[in-house]
Amino acid sequence: MKKLIIVALALFTIGIVTASADKNRIIAKENLPQKSQQFITTHFGDMKISYVKEERDFLEKSFEVVFADGTKVEFARNGEWKEVDCRYTFVPSPIVPSAIMKYVKSNYPDVKVMQIERNRSDYEVRLSNRLELTFDSKFNIIDIDD
Repeated sequence: MKKLIIVALALFTIGIVTASADKNRIIAKENLPQKSQQFITTHFGDMKISYVKEERDFLEKSFEVVFADGTKVEFARNGEWKEVDCRYTFVPSPIVPSAIMKYVKSNYPDVKVMQIERNRSDYEVRLSNRLELTFDSKFNIIDIDD
């Protein structure tokens, strides 16, 4: 019986810690990391920001900026961009690595990049023709999904 109470208490404690770790809150643009602020000014300076949200998960912190036209940019804790999603426009060309842009222009000349996401091992790109391309960290194409 004593073991059952200890296990139940441990599970309850884990549940409370997990529930309290997931916190999202609206913040001012000025509370973003400096690198994120500079990225926004450089690539989206003329666009109106709807809101900026700080997202906290158990061990991770990230930021999401949503613009009035529906464009979203997600940043890591250090201010580096993780994802740019332009729902009704296109990702500004300087954001897309040149090797990826070269591949897209040579293989899909009339298509634009609408979303790009990067992580430690790859880049995922969604094009205006609805194709999704995955590149490895050296910008070699590793997957095409339609």
